[in-house]
Amino acid sequence: MKKSIITFSLLIGYLFTACSNDDSTNQGITSKDINTAEKVSVDRFSSSAGNLFVRTSTNGLPGPNVAINFDEEPFITTGLKRTGSSAQYYNFDVQSSTPAPIYVFFKEGSDTPLSGQNNIIASLPGEIGYNDFWIVNKVIVPSTYVPNSITSLEEILASNYTISQTNAIVNCPVVPFGSTASKSKTQGVASELTLGWYKGKAVAYFSFEEATLTANGSGAVPISPIYVMFNDNNIGPASGFKTETGTMQTHNVLGTIPSDSGYSPLWAVLVIDNTNFDVISDLDSASNVMNMYAGVNVNCPVVN
Repeated sequence: MKKSIITFSLLIGYLFTACSNDDSTNQGITSKDINTAEKVSVDRFSSSAGNLFVRTSTNGLPGPNVAINFDEEPFITTGLKRTGSSAQYYNFDVQSSTPAPIYVFFKEGSDTPLSGQNNIIASLPGEIGYNDFWIVNKVIVPSTYVPNSITSLEEILASNYTISQTNAIVNCPVVPFGSTASKSKTQGVASELTLGWYKGKAVAYFSFEEATLTANGSGAVPISPIYVMFNDNNIGPASGFKTETGTMQTHNVLGTIPSDSGYSPLWAVLVIDNTNFDVISDLDSASNVMNMYAGVNVNCPVVN
């Protein structure tokens, strides 16, 4: 198997359009129908998958493989842009800066992902190596290749097709089928689920494309800061974000927004003493207050 590192910023516009199915055959090789394939079971809130969001008998987090409504707390938050205006973002828990691979198929000589072939991933939430952030790997197939005849990493490797790792990062949280998120980068347009393959089974994921992401020089997901305040300084995240009375408006301040060149939805959490809540109104006021401590890195795509 040959691997090479290539620049691939133009890929983002094509990656996660829902793929159609191709029922053609070639020399006895048959396309598989992702719409009728067995579906994977996904649990984002198990002790092995979750960090801030781990299911208990009392916290009401959805059960294993139960569809998630990401427009309900604690999965959506209203914070502040650097200028002080409101911004909403989804909360997808702690994520590593080391991306996982996603495999996208291309015919030889083409710069457009192969129609009819769904993308392939190799890990699910809770498994070693999983990440909501994926680094794109191009799988180069011949003109005779039958779309969706390969549906797992094991089959890719057995094929000996060339794999070229790019520097394109995509934010695609894997979720249970039926999960919903009514917001996206476009006002009034919901985030839709995309279907992919995992070990020959169908998997569903969101694709947040509010900004193009490129791996840094170390191949890692770029990181941007967010300043936050919790209801209880001692309890921290489990106490929830502090909000203005009677509203959902926090004074969490985003270090960057999607139109900024340094934007990333992977945020380094900087925790501020909540006694400063009333004086925090924008990035300048947040950055002028001494942080109590640095927290974890969380996946929080901005959707408004």
